[in-house]
Amino acid sequence: MPHLVTILGILLPESTLQTEWFAVAATFVAINTVVYTALAIAKMSPKIYLNDWRRRRYERAATRSIHPDGPR
Repeated sequence: MPHLVTILGILLPESTLQTEWFAVAATFVAINTVVYTALAIAKMSPKIYLNDWRRRRYERAATRSIHPDGPR
């Protein structure tokens, strides 16, 4: 059974795991995983609009309502 597992590619010998091309492929897979995880988290998070953080020109500095503690 161990020989069959090696032939099918499920288990690689140690000499293959220590080659340069395998390290490059593993690095590519790791970076790709991090990028797609970040994209998935960014897609799930709510949208942030920069205009909501700065004051608008048409917004009054003080309320002109008869209720001074009310919303502007």
